Amino acid sequence: MNIVLYEPEIAPNTGNIIRLCANTGAQLHLIHPLGFEMGEKRLRRAGLDYLEHASVMEYQSLESCLQQFERSRIFASTTHATQPHFAPEYREGDLFLFGPETRGLPEQIRNGFPEEQRIRIPMVENSRSMNLSNAVAVVLYEGLRQTGFQT
Repeated sequence: MNIVLYEPEIAPNTGNIIRLCANTGAQLHLIHPLGFEMGEKRLRRAGLDYLEHASVMEYQSLESCLQQFERSRIFASTTHATQPHFAPEYREGDLFLFGPETRGLPEQIRNGFPEEQRIRIPMVENSRSMNLSNAVAVVLYEGLRQTGFQT
């Protein structure tokens, strides 16, 4: 599984996601600009010593990242989707795309995906969004559950 963070803004969230990826074997792809430096203390603190155990790639644009995965399916996680995150049948190699913490995926990006590739985590009415690292964990573990993740 692959996690793509589009312009992440908060170092501790990305640190938590690095740790999650290290523990699940998922690959993390970061799209610039980042709201922090990769060597930042808050990132290292949240990620503990997991950075050396995680596969983290950085890209200058979303397009340059997605070119590496032309044959993979991409699922855009957005509160604007109607399909719950557990509805698609995920496969090994799928990508889960998440937007920045304060604004989510831009409309132009999320609307670039067909409805069946846009997913949302169900929440109570009038909720804005979940914390990014929590949302990534929820979606990633559903993908891993469906593909037979073995501990």
